[in-house]
Amino acid sequence: MLNWASRFQLRQYARTSLWILPVLGLVVGALLGEVALAVDDMWGVPTGWRYTAATASGVLTAIVGAMVALLGFVVTISVLVVQQATGTLSPRYMRLWYRNRLQKLVLATFAGTFAFAFTLLRRIEPGTVPDLGVTVAGLAVAVSLVMLLVYLNRFAHDLRPVAIAEMVCRTGLGVLGRYLRDKRHRPLLDEPAHPPDSMPTMIVPCTGGGAVQGVGVAELVAMAARHDCVLVVAHRMGDFVPPGAVLLEVHGTPRVPPDTRRLAGLVALGAERTIEQDPAFALRVLVDIAARALSAAVNDPTTAVQVLNHIEVFLHTVGRSELSGRHVFADKRGVPRVVVPGRGWEEYLELGVTEIREYGVGSLQVCRRLRAMLEGLLAHVPHERRGAVRGQLTLLDAAVEREYPDESRRALARTSDRQGIGSGSSEGVVIPD
Repeated sequence: MLNWASRFQLRQYARTSLWILPVLGLVVGALLGEVALAVDDMWGVPTGWRYTAATASGVLTAIVGAMVALLGFVVTISVLVVQQATGTLSPRYMRLWYRNRLQKLVLATFAGTFAFAFTLLRRIEPGTVPDLGVTVAGLAVAVSLVMLLVYLNRFAHDLRPVAIAEMVCRTGLGVLGRYLRDKRHRPLLDEPAHPPDSMPTMIVPCTGGGAVQGVGVAELVAMAARHDCVLVVAHRMGDFVPPGAVLLEVHGTPRVPPDTRRLAGLVALGAERTIEQDPAFALRVLVDIAARALSAAVNDPTTAVQVLNHIEVFLHTVGRSELSGRHVFADKRGVPRVVVPGRGWEEYLELGVTEIREYGVGSLQVCRRLRAMLEGLLAHVPHERRGAVRGQLTLLDAAVEREYPDESRRALARTSDRQGIGSGSSEGVVIPD
């Protein structure tokens, strides 16, 4: 029987796989072809829907060839997306692009139409023509063409960096929303689960190594309640855990020592981070796209400013959410059972600002847009979180001070502007020749 981590990995593989749905389309297309043949044998079709054997054979042969060509066309577009993403955006974005449902549906439709038409071809004889199937195959081609046009439209618009940033932000906020809803439905405690200076009675080591992709909290709580102990996850989501490092700690004195292999199977590790339980991964991708735009090879600060718009949306949502650097989950009786490290407001803010400030301080519009974002956060986040924002504003001032020795240019860089350059107040500031 598969453990929780293996099931988690299978779900991840299914969500990111580009072949599972098209193969299902092949199977469904072949089955529908058999159904169409059976219906045609039982009831037939009106006279106006009948075809000669030569016409039916030519139509179905053309459909089979066209679907193969369209499949190759979509695969070519996919290769272009990979090149675009890895060259000018962020390789981490590919973890999200693989989840594109429209592309998988288009591939499945093309594969299903191919299998449907090919199934009908074997029944064409001088006196036997699957008239209903040929008509349905023609309708399937029409649907395939419409889906291709929708896909091309989506492809042309969604490959822009700003559209990708909006999608990444929306995906990350969706994960954050699910996390907050799940947290409300689980018993959470504010008190420590065990004395701060207590030593673990058992250590669960990491065997193969990898990035923490998911934690089975409900299963860990059940395991801890069964053995009357407290389980502490030693690493937060997204951390890379080397082989031999501590993966879980067992505190207390269990009635029966838990199986370390079963415990390790409740933490999913993989080659890289995934967004499934890690909303900060979306922020990581956004910052990567902005940093790539600010590199000397690309030198596109306007794209970085557009990405900052969506980083601001993400940080505003995070800033008003209930976050904690440590989550203590209790069982049904209210007994603390599992401790999972989380991310606080400071960690999210630092992730969203630091690298863009360091790489973009040489761009006036990036400095101005970054200041506008921080001032907006300062005005809207809860009072207890404003200290971290003020700290980031201080670091931005220091970076501007180092980068711009000329007073007039320094004044420009310190001007808040929500468009970077174009909407801020800069009267009386003159840029020297």
